[in-house]
Amino acid sequence: ADIPVIPDLEELQEEDLAMQVAAPPSVQVNRVMTYHDLDKDLMKHAAFQTLDGEVDLKLLTKVLAPEHELREDDVSWNWDHLFTEVSSELVTEWDLGQSERED
Repeated sequence: ADIPVIPDLEELQEEDLAMQVAAPPSVQVNRVMTYHDLDKDLMKHAAFQTLDGEVDLKLLTKVLAPEHELREDDVSWNWDHLFTEVSSELVTEWDLGQSERED
């Protein structure tokens, strides 16, 4: 009596699972800090002014470059163009080295 039975295909078709929708997962999203917020926090917290309680980082934090100086525009790379450019520069350097040795 406790023998498992394989259900018929007709029985499975009666259960229409296509209309059931799974609940979306709940994910906690943490806010990502901006560079401006990080800069402000860096100057506020004494923990960032020393490393291991021994190394003073105040001088380093004073000379760090601001974000607008570090931003660069995205440039797409073309393999053929890059290969040709690098090859050309290497050949030019090699030729200069050869001419200096001959002199």
